[in-house]
Amino acid sequence: MAGAVVENLSNRKLIVLISFLLICLLVCFLLGGLVAPAPSNVQSVLATKCYDNSQNKSKFFYIRPNGGCDKIDDLHGPEAEERHITDKNVVFAFQLPVPRGGIELDYSRWMQNLIGILQIDVTFFKEWELMEPRVPVTIEARLGYRNKGDPDDEWKEYATSTESRTMDCSPPKRDGYLYNCSLLPLFELGALHHDYYLLNLRFPVIYENNRGLGPVSDLWLVVINQNGGFTKVWLSLKTIFFPMVVGVMIWFWRRVQLLARQPTLLESMLLALGVALSTLNLPLEYLTLSFEMPFMLLLGDMKQGIFYSMLLSFWLVFAGEHLMDDTERKGLRGYWKQLSCVGVGCLSMFIFDMCERGIQLRNPFYSIWANEIGTQIALSFVIIAGIAAGVYFLFLSYIIYRVFRNISAKRQALPAMASARRHFYEGVIYRFKFLMLATLLCAAMTVIGFILGQVSEGKWKWDEDINLEYTSAFFTGVYGMWNVYILALLCLYSPSHKRWPSESAGQDETNEEIEFTPLPTEPSELSSLTAMIKKTATD
Repeated sequence: MAGAVVENLSNRKLIVLISFLLICLLVCFLLGGLVAPAPSNVQSVLATKCYDNSQNKSKFFYIRPNGGCDKIDDLHGPEAEERHITDKNVVFAFQLPVPRGGIELDYSRWMQNLIGILQIDVTFFKEWELMEPRVPVTIEARLGYRNKGDPDDEWKEYATSTESRTMDCSPPKRDGYLYNCSLLPLFELGALHHDYYLLNLRFPVIYENNRGLGPVSDLWLVVINQNGGFTKVWLSLKTIFFPMVVGVMIWFWRRVQLLARQPTLLESMLLALGVALSTLNLPLEYLTLSFEMPFMLLLGDMKQGIFYSMLLSFWLVFAGEHLMDDTERKGLRGYWKQLSCVGVGCLSMFIFDMCERGIQLRNPFYSIWANEIGTQIALSFVIIAGIAAGVYFLFLSYIIYRVFRNISAKRQALPAMASARRHFYEGVIYRFKFLMLATLLCAAMTVIGFILGQVSEGKWKWDEDINLEYTSAFFTGVYGMWNVYILALLCLYSPSHKRWPSESAGQDETNEEIEFTPLPTEPSELSSLTAMIKKTATD
């Protein structure tokens, strides 16, 4: 009977294959640690306060070059009293990116996306009414853009919206100091297609809007964008891994089709996992260099969600098919309980993402974190997703523990076997244990990466003092680990063209060599371990 490559591959070839894959994994870590910069760049920009005498809300107030903004130095000093400045004629302007060293910079399309977080500086004056701990804030936001070669005053409107946010503040102990207020998520762009951006903000006091807001002195905008250097390294990995995975996946499926039987569940799951990884590897980001594609963040989340769902489902099937507990499983129906949990979790993530980034395709200023209810729902989702990932890992660890325990019980039959067959099955068991430990390590790194990624993305929105250091090496390493792990499974679990040890070979104690005969179309089971269980100890 023919087995899988992992069962019949010689030790020398197996060492060569594993060494090559480990070198690929090491290169991924080194590229992230030595070549790529930090995954994202964070910059704080101080707003320029402009005087709008005409109260023309269709006009853009820009900072560079001079002439587009009549600057105000102090909103609460003598200048404000002389010019009768009110909330109706104050515009806070942010022109991005800011110059560095006197050199005018521009955004690169390699930077992929742009996120804006707002910080409002409110001064504490004893003569003013004390602010409430939770203050509703209404913001009239207008975002514009222009490109190189456009006139300095030709700003085109990108988006405009009136948004409501809730700000948590605590007063200082001394007069003239700033309130300690939370950050406010303002906008998120899924594409950086233009060279320059201009943001104009107003805080109108109309009806009950902003009446609880104290004396605003300044605004700060925390701007977060993906580093272009990191994008180049990331796309280089995708460009290399995509054809590798597709080629190995085609080779794997062709060998399965040569067999005179239907593909097993594990083989079908491996093919589906390869397709999901190829979808994730597809470097569509190259198109953003020529076309504006604001849906790339949402599309990236969807591709990653498909990959996560297939990877989690595969691990359950992979461990369950080798559980060897004499329980009959009829395809995926035997795993409907476990797969239902994965499906519900991935579906909830998809719905949450559509409610956030789906709406941002139409209005980049929208945020599910804008109000208290949305914040609680979003924060609860992140916490539940992290807990679910941890519980899943514990459950998977328990299944793998049962697999190892059952294998140890079945090994008691090995001493009664012939020498050649005993050595063969011992080698199969060691290789299988190695794959299961690699699966456990990959699962642990994936769960850790998912939790840390959620914390990294959400810490600005939660406004929590979370000091975690993320490196490009971790992101590129985990991404490389996924590809190396799935490439190894496709290679090692491909049907072998060799036979398993024959009865006559096992009975010849004087000749320990096992003959293998090519038989590419013979029906086979995927694992020799299953055959070992069916053999009696007195074989």
